[in-house]
Amino acid sequence: MRSATRLWVPPKARDTVHPDYVCRLNRSLYGLKQAPRAWYNRFAAYLLSLGFVEAKSDTSLFVYRRGTDTIYLLYVDDIVLTASSSALLQQTIQALQQEFSMKDLGELHHFLGMHVRRCGPGLLLLSGSTCWISWSALA
Repeated sequence: MRSATRLWVPPKARDTVHPDYVCRLNRSLYGLKQAPRAWYNRFAAYLLSLGFVEAKSDTSLFVYRRGTDTIYLLYVDDIVLTASSSALLQQTIQALQQEFSMKDLGELHHFLGMHVRRCGPGLLLLSGSTCWISWSALA
Protein backbone atom coordinates (compact mmCIF):
# COMPACT_ATOMS: atom_id res chain seq x y z
CA MET A 1 0.00 0.00 0.00
CA ARG A 2 1.37 3.38 -0.94
CA SER A 3 -1.09 5.64 0.88
CA ALA A 4 -2.02 5.46 4.53
CA THR A 5 -5.19 3.51 5.21
CA ARG A 6 -7.04 3.82 8.48
CA LEU A 7 -9.86 1.70 9.92
CA TRP A 8 -12.11 2.15 12.90
CA VAL A 9 -11.15 -0.01 15.85
CA PRO A 10 -13.59 -2.95 16.20
CA PRO A 11 -16.17 -2.26 18.95
CA LYS A 12 -14.94 -5.00 21.30
CA ALA A 13 -11.33 -3.72 21.06
CA ARG A 14 -12.18 -0.01 21.34
CA ASP A 15 -10.49 1.99 24.10
CA THR A 16 -13.18 3.55 26.32
CA VAL A 17 -10.90 6.51 27.09
CA HIS A 18 -10.26 7.16 23.36
CA PRO A 19 -13.29 5.81 21.46
CA ASP A 20 -12.52 7.99 18.43
CA TYR A 21 -9.08 6.45 17.78
CA VAL A 22 -8.50 4.59 14.50
CA CYS A 23 -6.03 1.90 13.39
CA ARG A 24 -3.41 2.64 10.76
CA LEU A 25 -2.66 -0.37 8.54
CA ASN A 26 0.98 -1.24 7.95
CA ARG A 27 0.27 -3.90 5.30
CA SER A 28 -2.44 -4.67 2.75
CA LEU A 29 -5.37 -6.72 3.96
CA TYR A 30 -7.38 -9.06 1.80
CA GLY A 31 -10.76 -7.53 1.08
CA LEU A 32 -9.68 -3.91 0.90
CA LYS A 33 -10.08 -2.07 -2.38
CA GLN A 34 -6.29 -1.65 -2.57
CA ALA A 35 -5.49 -5.34 -1.89
CA PRO A 36 -5.61 -6.60 -5.52
CA ARG A 37 -3.41 -3.75 -6.70
CA ALA A 38 -0.92 -4.27 -3.86
CA TRP A 39 -0.81 -8.01 -4.59
CA TYR A 40 -0.30 -7.43 -8.32
CA ASN A 41 2.49 -4.89 -7.68
CA ARG A 42 4.31 -7.32 -5.40
CA PHE A 43 3.81 -10.24 -7.81
CA ALA A 44 4.92 -8.22 -10.86
CA ALA A 45 7.98 -6.88 -9.02
CA TYR A 46 9.03 -10.43 -8.14
CA LEU A 47 8.58 -11.63 -11.73
CA LEU A 48 10.64 -8.71 -13.01
CA SER A 49 13.39 -9.61 -10.50
CA LEU A 50 13.44 -13.13 -12.01
CA GLY A 51 14.00 -11.67 -15.48
CA PHE A 52 10.45 -11.67 -16.83
CA VAL A 53 9.32 -8.75 -18.98
CA GLU A 54 5.79 -7.39 -18.85
CA ALA A 55 4.13 -7.51 -22.27
CA LYS A 56 3.38 -4.08 -23.71
CA SER A 57 0.05 -5.27 -25.10
CA ASP A 58 -1.31 -6.80 -21.87
CA THR A 59 -0.19 -6.23 -18.26
CA SER A 60 -1.37 -9.72 -17.28
CA LEU A 61 1.17 -11.40 -19.61
CA PHE A 62 4.83 -11.83 -18.62
CA VAL A 63 7.50 -13.31 -20.88
CA TYR A 64 10.94 -14.70 -20.00
CA ARG A 65 13.49 -15.29 -22.79
CA ARG A 66 17.11 -16.36 -22.34
CA GLY A 67 18.71 -18.07 -25.31
CA THR A 68 16.48 -21.00 -26.19
CA ASP A 69 14.58 -20.82 -22.86
CA THR A 70 11.12 -19.24 -23.04
CA ILE A 71 8.40 -18.95 -20.41
CA TYR A 72 4.95 -17.40 -20.79
CA LEU A 73 3.11 -16.52 -17.59
CA LEU A 74 -0.47 -15.27 -17.69
CA TYR A 75 -2.00 -13.88 -14.50
CA VAL A 76 -5.77 -13.35 -14.42
CA ASP A 77 -7.09 -14.45 -10.99
CA ASP A 78 -5.03 -17.64 -11.46
CA ILE A 79 -1.59 -18.20 -12.95
CA VAL A 80 -1.11 -20.08 -16.20
CA LEU A 81 2.45 -21.06 -17.08
CA THR A 82 3.99 -22.65 -20.14
CA ALA A 83 7.69 -23.09 -20.86
CA SER A 84 10.00 -24.41 -23.53
CA SER A 85 11.00 -27.34 -21.30
CA SER A 86 9.55 -29.26 -18.36
CA ALA A 87 12.66 -28.56 -16.28
CA LEU A 88 12.34 -24.81 -16.83
CA LEU A 89 8.65 -24.98 -15.95
CA GLN A 90 9.41 -26.81 -12.68
CA GLN A 91 12.17 -24.31 -11.78
CA THR A 92 9.73 -21.43 -12.29
CA ILE A 93 7.02 -23.10 -10.22
CA GLN A 94 9.50 -23.74 -7.39
CA ALA A 95 10.71 -20.13 -7.48
CA LEU A 96 7.11 -18.87 -7.24
CA GLN A 97 6.30 -21.31 -4.41
CA GLN A 98 9.32 -20.14 -2.41
CA GLU A 99 8.15 -16.53 -2.58
CA PHE A 100 4.36 -16.97 -2.43
CA SER A 101 1.96 -19.42 -0.82
CA MET A 102 0.64 -21.31 -3.84
CA LYS A 103 0.22 -24.81 -5.16
CA ASP A 104 0.59 -26.37 -8.58
CA LEU A 105 -2.79 -27.58 -9.85
CA GLY A 106 -1.18 -29.58 -12.64
CA GLU A 107 -2.15 -29.55 -16.27
CA LEU A 108 -4.56 -26.83 -17.39
CA HIS A 109 -8.16 -27.98 -17.98
CA HIS A 110 -10.25 -24.79 -17.48
CA PHE A 111 -9.34 -21.11 -17.66
CA LEU A 112 -11.64 -18.05 -17.62
CA GLY A 113 -14.68 -20.22 -18.27
CA MET A 114 -13.11 -22.01 -21.24
CA HIS A 115 -12.22 -25.66 -21.56
CA VAL A 116 -8.64 -26.42 -22.49
CA ARG A 117 -7.67 -29.59 -24.33
CA ARG A 118 -4.23 -30.81 -25.26
CA CYS A 119 -4.06 -31.68 -28.96
CA GLY A 120 -0.71 -33.32 -29.70
CA PRO A 121 2.00 -30.71 -29.14
CA GLY A 122 -0.48 -27.80 -28.87
CA LEU A 123 -3.53 -26.62 -26.94
CA LEU A 124 -7.11 -25.94 -27.94
CA LEU A 125 -9.31 -23.45 -26.03
CA LEU A 126 -13.02 -24.20 -26.26
CA SER A 127 -16.08 -22.33 -25.08
CA GLY A 128 -19.09 -24.59 -25.62
CA SER A 129 -18.64 -25.93 -29.14
CA THR A 130 -16.73 -22.87 -30.41
CA CYS A 131 -12.96 -23.03 -30.85
CA TRP A 132 -11.44 -19.71 -29.77
CA ILE A 133 -7.70 -20.25 -29.86
CA SER A 134 -5.49 -23.03 -31.08
CA TRP A 135 -1.74 -22.89 -30.85
CA SER A 136 1.22 -25.22 -31.20
CA ALA A 137 3.91 -25.90 -28.64
CA LEU A 138 6.69 -23.36 -28.24
CA ALA A 139 9.33 -23.57 -30.95
